[in-house]
This record gives sequence, structure tokens and C-alpha cells, in this order.
Amino acid sequence: MNLFKKTYWLINPILMVVFMIILEKVLDIKEIWISTAIAVLLAYMLSPKIELIEKQHGSKEQITWLFFKKGIKN
Repeated sequence: MNLFKKTYWLINPILMVVFMIILEKVLDIKEIWISTAIAVLLAYMLSPKIELIEKQHGSKEQITWLFFKKGIKN
């Protein structure tokens, strides 16, 4: 989990590449701008987000995912 806290920002570009490959190969979308727009949108929706949580001792960062109920403390 410690490695994930340091490298969570790599998930968004990796998801973009994966979705572009899927759109090109499986769905046979040949227009690059359509596949790029769809891949960026899907990657943005599925990538982790950073939320600032206010605590008694100050604010803390928390990494949250779309389908997870609990966040990962950073």
C-alpha cells in the first residue's frame, strides 16, 4: 500500500493507454480524436482522486476511488 501512495498518479496515464488500445482493437474506432476523448473521459472517471479531509490537527490528504467506500490515507 505504501508503493501505491507514492505512485497513484501513474494510474491515469496507464488507464488512458489501455482504453485507447481497447477502443482501437476491440471496438474498431479508427478516428484518433474520438478514441482519445473517450479514453481520457473513462480514465478520469476511474482514476483515484485526492480529497482534503479536515481533522482536529489540520487537513490531511486522502486518496479515494470511484467504487471504494473507504479512502486510503496519504
